[in-house]
Amino acid sequence: MTADSPLGDRLDDDDYPAYTMGRAAEMLGTTPGFLRAIGEARLITPLRSEGGHRRYSRYQLRIAARARELVDQGTPVEAACRIVILEDQLEEAQRINAEYRRAAEEAVAGRDTAGGTETAAPSDEPRKAPGTP
Repeated sequence: MTADSPLGDRLDDDDYPAYTMGRAAEMLGTTPGFLRAIGEARLITPLRSEGGHRRYSRYQLRIAARARELVDQGTPVEAACRIVILEDQLEEAQRINAEYRRAAEEAVAGRDTAGGTETAAPSDEPRKAPGTP
């Protein structure tokens, strides 16, 4: 997370190419004004190209599309942005929780097999007293 964007700077493999504001708005079926509004609400911070133009990644478009759904249902832009941020944080927390649970289960499974719970089979050789050949 950054001060500019509560969702952080996520640069996944699918983030490129980044789309111009006009193309991003077209893909979302909205106007550039909507993208500016969610930017002002600090939902997404557009990437900047070398020429200084705003560009949006696919991740940012997915976030904006969710905000657009909420706005279309009558939720104010600011509230929609807060909801999307909380949903994203919940999803991240659930992902981290699942990773920790999986690691804990693997650790327990590893202890069961390597921890000596298996007993050695008795030897068929008779035991000799110490010092006898």
